Amino acid sequence: MRFGVLGPVAVWTDDGEPVRIPERKVRALLAELLVSEGRVVPAARLIADLWPERMPRDPANALQLRVSQLRRALEAAEPGARDLVVSQPPGYRLDAVTDVAEFRSLVEASGELRSRARRLSEALALWRGTPYADFSAEPFVRAAVDRLDEERLTAVESLSELRLELGEHAELIGELGDLVRRHPLRLRLRAAYLKALYRTGRHSEALDSYRRLRERLKEELGLEPSAELMELQQGILRQDPRLDAPPTRRRSNLPAAVTELIGREQLLAEAVSALKTNRLVTLTGPGGVGKSRIAIEAARQVAGDFADGVWLVELAALERSDSNAAAVIGLAEAIAAAVGVRDRQLADALSNQSVLLVLDNCEHLVGCVAGLIGDLLRKAPGLRVLVTSQEPLAANGERLVVVRPLAVEAAAELFVLRASAAGGVVEEDSAVAAICDRLDGLPLALELAATRVRSLGVTELSARLDDRFKMLESGRRDGPRRHQTLRAMVDWSWELLSEPEQVALRRLSVHADSCTLEAAAAVGASAELVGRLVDRSLVSVVDGPRYRLLESIKLYAGERLREAGEAAEIQRRAIDCYGCLAVQAEPKLYGHEQRDWLGRLDAETANLRAVLDAAVALGDGESALRLVDALAWYWFLRGRIGEAERAFAAALGIAGAGDEGLKQRVVGWQAGIRLLRDDSARGTAARTLLAADRRIRAHWFLGFAHRGGAVAATVEVVDAALAEYESAGDQWGIAAALSVRGTLGRARGELAEARRDAARSEEIFRRLGDRWGQVKATNSLAELAEISGDYERAAELHRDGVRMAEELGLWGEASLRLSGLGRIALLQRDFAAAEEFHTRAMKLAAEQGNKPAEEFAELGLGLGARRQGKLDIAERHFRRWLDWLRHLDSQPGVPLVLAELGFIAEQRGDGSAALALHTEGLAAAEAVGDPRALALAYEGLAGAHSLTDDALGAARLLGRAAHLRESVGAPLPPAERADVDRITNRLIGTLGNTTFTAEHTRGRTP
Repeated sequence: MRFGVLGPVAVWTDDGEPVRIPERKVRALLAELLVSEGRVVPAARLIADLWPERMPRDPANALQLRVSQLRRALEAAEPGARDLVVSQPPGYRLDAVTDVAEFRSLVEASGELRSRARRLSEALALWRGTPYADFSAEPFVRAAVDRLDEERLTAVESLSELRLELGEHAELIGELGDLVRRHPLRLRLRAAYLKALYRTGRHSEALDSYRRLRERLKEELGLEPSAELMELQQGILRQDPRLDAPPTRRRSNLPAAVTELIGREQLLAEAVSALKTNRLVTLTGPGGVGKSRIAIEAARQVAGDFADGVWLVELAALERSDSNAAAVIGLAEAIAAAVGVRDRQLADALSNQSVLLVLDNCEHLVGCVAGLIGDLLRKAPGLRVLVTSQEPLAANGERLVVVRPLAVEAAAELFVLRASAAGGVVEEDSAVAAICDRLDGLPLALELAATRVRSLGVTELSARLDDRFKMLESGRRDGPRRHQTLRAMVDWSWELLSEPEQVALRRLSVHADSCTLEAAAAVGASAELVGRLVDRSLVSVVDGPRYRLLESIKLYAGERLREAGEAAEIQRRAIDCYGCLAVQAEPKLYGHEQRDWLGRLDAETANLRAVLDAAVALGDGESALRLVDALAWYWFLRGRIGEAERAFAAALGIAGAGDEGLKQRVVGWQAGIRLLRDDSARGTAARTLLAADRRIRAHWFLGFAHRGGAVAATVEVVDAALAEYESAGDQWGIAAALSVRGTLGRARGELAEARRDAARSEEIFRRLGDRWGQVKATNSLAELAEISGDYERAAELHRDGVRMAEELGLWGEASLRLSGLGRIALLQRDFAAAEEFHTRAMKLAAEQGNKPAEEFAELGLGLGARRQGKLDIAERHFRRWLDWLRHLDSQPGVPLVLAELGFIAEQRGDGSAALALHTEGLAAAEAVGDPRALALAYEGLAGAHSLTDDALGAARLLGRAAHLRESVGAPLPPAERADVDRITNRLIGTLGNTTFTAEHTRGRTP
């Protein structure tokens, strides 16, 4: 973890991700610990600095709380980072690596002039503004800010002097002038400024600047300029030749940078580092990815390390030759011309020189380049070579640096900058993101597209990218011809391929996304050919390993596939390939291999969709039906209900009179999925589902879909399912039915039976290796443990559930289990942890578009807010979901929300509002049928009546609620007694203890 103070206080993970430190006091604590640079800061000083005007009631506890918050923020970003904040008498210290340490290391580095200047420039580039900018007014940082400002100015002076020695006086004039105006009494700066003025022929200005300095020193400090400055002034008057600029010689033919290099900081650093430790470095990547630009910038940064120069040799114009000897001669001549020696003397000329050669665009000459460069490297120990090529040289000692397309943010930045420079107006962020994604983050493609924004706008440009080769056929007149249009760039790469490689590339275009080697072979691209295309940067390797084409390459190869007349045949091969995969995967989704096969199908999502669309377009009903039947359970597990419905409809829409059994199964799946989505179609869907093939386990699916509806009717369906599965010996079906029955039993208050069913379900699912089933069953067990007051067991089960759900990528389930942990934290009155769990759960659910999980999480935030007395915040949380819950078929959460809103009204003293809310809540609880929900409604009504002069009725309602809870073995836990205790104390104050007890007892009598 890295910490920054050369600007606003900042924290980054080792991967460069910013870390958010909440609350100003916590950030101030961090700042003071950073100021100490690893030394212990006494607690007393920290308290005094953090609360300079008004001390908290318990200062030590307040400081400890801020330390805990800081540790929690660091740990959330990087596991183990909380240990960086060390408690050590008499206070705390921070084991931190800051940008100050990096700055000082660079400043103190030694070496050759240009190398030192580069390191000083890198050191000054670390500065983001005033040190500790967000706390610079605080007394505890002032000395550090002054010290660091002085170090920065000293570095600026040293860099200015080095640049003068390197002959960069003209470039320095403006910078030094600004610095002298801001720091008029810094003598080193003034001396550098005078030399720069003198060397650019501005002698009188240099003498005038010296005069102004002398007058100011005398007026303000009563001093004369230093002896060095006086001697410099005399040298200017004499026009001393020793003050002239040092002689320079041509040491490079690198072109000047016209535009800024964007999004390549890490890659550039990697290339520079590679050049420092390797004599042959090759930047490899697809055409248009920016290899040449990075190579030139890397060469520029290391130029100071090569006393005899850095030379760029452009090879794109060299033609391939049938004669290897002729090609080598042409290559040697090109290098000799760039360096400025005779080609026959090239090896001798380089043998005693310190030189960097940059050989740009070698992909069409890789064999020749490898041979000649190998020979030169052996004969010239001071030679280093930087190569750009679409494929490696495969030479001894070669270090590869792979140049990949730009990341999303950098691609968008590049596109916007280039479009604006070309006079375009960029307003629609989503369209820019779509363009960058469709163009794969290729800098050349982005720059070509940016030139069209002025005439088309980004939205229209994005819409036309399917015809990108025609649309991007102009835009750049500079640079080599292969970079002037997108088609020319891809043509160049295509023409370098052998015929078998071209066949393989065009056939790979049938895959909608990345593919495995097996899938590539299925369409006629062997592993060997795929490997050769990877070497040529036309196929990318992604995790798996899997193989994909950049979209521009894919579209181009698709054109070539159609030109070859192979499109229909290769599409048919792809349909067969992915249909077989789906059928192979389906049974694996119910057991030990569930996680692996979910991952495999996730990776193939785009390909599966594409082949389904292709089968529908071809009117191939059998293939389409086979595919959707095999994928139905996968779609269910992933919660992609809408996708499943559309797929079933598409497949059934082209189904012929073929396999009726297959068609019947798909109709059954369609009915079951429809039940999950739309309860209004329950009767028809249920009949259709029950008529379907047994493989669907229709009775269980019907019960699962019904579980939010009328409980009694659903229990009947589940019991029928359980009997069916026990008769058939279907262990998975038995476990699934028991899981649903356990959930229903808990809702009915049959807690012992629910616990037995859930435990048996979990045991079977665990034996089968079905993690989805385990997640479901352990959720019921956790909720039952919570009801019984075994919070440790409940939390353990929820943590297991979170782990299993995350392993499977079941993010909706993970959200629910995080909320479960939040509920346990509430019961343990750990409000901070409860808020953290519920906030994480809510964010995760919102990202997935999972409304039930989002609602469950936000209700948890409302519960926590009310228990802390934050009634307005709690009401906002509950009100947000009330209407949404009322529109659900069974309204399962309505009783809780109405009860909470009723308690809020009662705590505000509004008896009539509380009575109305709890009355509505009682009706909702009766509809749901959960005894605990009824008890909650009676407790709420008791609170309302305690404010409206019906104290006797309120006492009886409390008794009725207690009886209901005890009848199902779920008495109110101590952590949840605050409302009942508040209402009880109010009633005892009104009735007296004896009368209250008598009425409470009457209420407990059925």
